[in-house]
Amino acid sequence: MSIGLLALQGDFREHRATLRRFGIEALEVRLPQQLAAVSHLIIPGGESTTIGRLLTRYALVEPLRARAGHDLAIWGTCAGAIILARELRDTKHGGQPTLGLMDITLRRNAFGSQLDSFEAPINAPVLGPTPLPGVFIRAPRFESLGPKVQALATLPDGEVVAARQGRLMATTFHPELTDDDRVHRYFLEL
Repeated sequence: MSIGLLALQGDFREHRATLRRFGIEALEVRLPQQLAAVSHLIIPGGESTTIGRLLTRYALVEPLRARAGHDLAIWGTCAGAIILARELRDTKHGGQPTLGLMDITLRRNAFGSQLDSFEAPINAPVLGPTPLPGVFIRAPRFESLGPKVQALATLPDGEVVAARQGRLMATTFHPELTDDDRVHRYFLEL
């Protein structure tokens, strides 16, 4: 197993620090030949429009689509979840590039602006009975999950904040900004 961090833009360094805490050194992925060397890829939070455009510029779109869910497990956090989504509901950003890999519909910045960022406990039964700490920064919101998509985690009010479709996973929060590494460990098992 080899872990890659999409290192075009965003908080990939924070994911690397989390993985290092349990002894995994991740490869920074910026080009197709680097992508070819990994079995798992994390698409970090950041600015989704920029990440999407850089995926195109560095010829990563087609290699990602070809391998996604087959010999490549992919996890998108926040902006990374937007990149994985099949559909976006956001009238302000009609040109948002996505990979369209997961049968999910998201709304960008659905919880508000940077000033509306918040922390909340997250219920994730697949990770045990203890709630996860959730950090939400300009977070997207799941508006719908396709029939093959499984909800993995929710806020106390029942709102879905993590989902999985086979070897693809999306979280609208930032587990890499906490000391809890359960989501990272779960992803490595995909």
